[in-house]
Order: sequence, then structure tokens, then C-alpha cells
Amino acid sequence: MSQSSIGTDRARVAIVFGSPSDAQTMSKAGATLERFGVPYEQVSLSAHRAPRTLADYVGQLRARGISVVIAGAGLAAALPGAVAALTALPVIGVPISGGALDGMDSMLAIAQMPPGVPVATVGLNNSTNAAILATQILALSDPDLSLRLAEFKDDFERNAAEGLAALAAETAGAGAGQ
Repeated sequence: MSQSSIGTDRARVAIVFGSPSDAQTMSKAGATLERFGVPYEQVSLSAHRAPRTLADYVGQLRARGISVVIAGAGLAAALPGAVAALTALPVIGVPISGGALDGMDSMLAIAQMPPGVPVATVGLNNSTNAAILATQILALSDPDLSLRLAEFKDDFERNAAEGLAALAAETAGAGAGQ
């Protein structure tokens, strides 16, 4: 098990991924949480190769102050479901591309969970959205985080509007020269 904590406060989100090869994809979740000032920890743990270690780790999450788990995996992608089976904390699954089916198998494995073992699933390799969703969950009981999230959404909307205006101006300028 390889683990690191990011931030000076006690971690509120656990980022778990099945293999060191998943670290690059999952690093975007960490960067997004840092943007919001959400302390997190990250660990590489395989549901297939280290099931007892995974169970021990997940069993201690709530006691350590973790409120949300982001779990990323490729191929058979058992990790998010295994984590969800071991805890009542919200689990957000990130399917990671790779293998013969280029991530379709991981997408289906994470999205097709049985009743009673939910995993919120984001798009393929989209650990950024997983971190935003984790932040939204935490913001339900954290007014300061809720304000930071609202500012992010406002900035996102403003940037989209500016981009559309620039595109419209560029398109109008191109049409005038014809």
C-alpha cells in the first residue's frame, strides 16, 4: 500500500486507485480538491491483489474523518464496488481507460452495481468531475466550502460566456472578410 496525505488538515476525501499506473489519471482529482482547499489522502490498493489490506484501510476511513471516497480503476475495475461494499460512505467511481476494451469494461463494471451497493460513476478518466462531486457532497454541511464551490461555478459560467463571445466575434470577423 502506497499512501500519502495532502494538506495540513485531517483528510476529508480518500482517493484510492487500483494500480500505480492509474496515478496520473487520478492526480487530476487531487489537483481539483486542492483548488477547493479540501484536504485528502491518496493510496494505491488493489481489490484483487490485496483484498484484506483494502478491507482494513476502508474499515478505518470514517474513524479517521474521511467523508467521501473517490475510487479509480481500469480493466475489471472491482475497486470502487469493493470499497462501496465495505463502507456506508459515498463512493465515486472513476473508470480508467486501458486494456482490450479501452475502458468500456471498467465503465460497465463501476456503473452496473447491484442494488444496495451504489457507486456514483463519472465519465471515463474524469477524476476532475469526481473531485467536484466530492466537493459538492462535502459542501452540503460546510458553508465556507459551499461559497468556494459557488464561486467556481460562477467563474466556470463566466469563462464559458467569454469563450462564446470570443468565438462569435471571430466568426463575425471571418464572415466580413469574404
